[in-house]
Amino acid sequence: MKFFPKLRKSKEEQAEIVQSRIEYYFTLIRVYYQSTMAINLGITNINALPDLAMFKRSFKIQTQSGRLGVAERSQSRKMLMQNYGLSEQFFKELDSSLKNNCKKQAEAQSYLFLFQGFSNDLLMLISNLMKFKIALPSFFKKALYEITAKTVHKILTKDDWKEDDVRKTCRDVRKYKDKLGYSEQWMVEYIFPFILIAKSGKKTNADFSKR
Repeated sequence: MKFFPKLRKSKEEQAEIVQSRIEYYFTLIRVYYQSTMAINLGITNINALPDLAMFKRSFKIQTQSGRLGVAERSQSRKMLMQNYGLSEQFFKELDSSLKNNCKKQAEAQSYLFLFQGFSNDLLMLISNLMKFKIALPSFFKKALYEITAKTVHKILTKDDWKEDDVRKTCRDVRKYKDKLGYSEQWMVEYIFPFILIAKSGKKTNADFSKR
């Protein structure tokens, strides 16, 4: 498995590392989604779940109890909890969202597109609204978390934004949130690892995207 060497790197190389780590985190989230869909909906065609397929091949995960998604879901959940501190409640809300919004195989891709839109818009807003605050030193992690929570709260409640695009995107995020059924706290917990990763590319993760 490939690891990034601990060498002094240029700004461009460091940016690539950070981007790779961000994609690693979001890929694990998608693996959990797709694994849960495979279990709930009885999906057996692994090609319909590309992130799960890549994850399964990269980590050589054996199919458990003859059901696609069981072992992959357990492993991705374990990695997300251990590496990013996601809570039991985070996964309970995620599972509930899938149960309520994705009841048939035909709805799987639509749900994933819906979530991707939500994630992209939230990511854009957080990057825009917190770009200077993300520079806080790492030992201010608690303060950064509180700032993140306040920013998410503003996204969900503030209407008098000066920028038209920010105001529109906030409205879109609220619609996505209501449709998906996620709480404000879930959104904070989901986006906070991204902020920590964006702060520093010092730590490394296994790269399974090119396996």
